Order: sequence, then C-alpha cells, then structure tokens
Amino acid sequence: MGSTPVFEAKETVRKSKGAGSLCCYCGGPVMVATCDVELLFCFIPISHKVKTKYYCIICSTRFVPA
Repeated sequence: MGSTPVFEAKETVRKSKGAGSLCCYCGGPVMVATCDVELLFCFIPISHKVKTKYYCIICSTRFVPA
C-alpha cells in the first residue's frame, strides 16, 4: 500500500546572479539565488517564504550571509 506525503516543501528559483566575491575554499565565483519556498499541506499552500542562498559554482559550498 502506498503512502502519500501530508506535508511537502516546494522550492523554485526566481533569479540567480553573481555575488561579486570569491569562494574562500577553492577561489571560484559565488552565486546568489533568490528562491520561493512553499509549504504544502495536502496540496494546499499554508506558508510562503522568499530565501536568499549563496553558493560556490565550482565546489558547491553553501555560505551563510554575514
């Protein structure tokens, strides 16, 4: 018997651009991604957040904004 998830988080990227800085681990360029995150309860949206994520293109390291 299959189970259906009750809660689901759906994330979509709105825009992505260069952050103008370098990765401290590999020296690669850092990108900024603005994401929409929706929390769904039985396919009904109950929460909506806009998050900003920083990450390196080469080594995929995630950074926390200061």
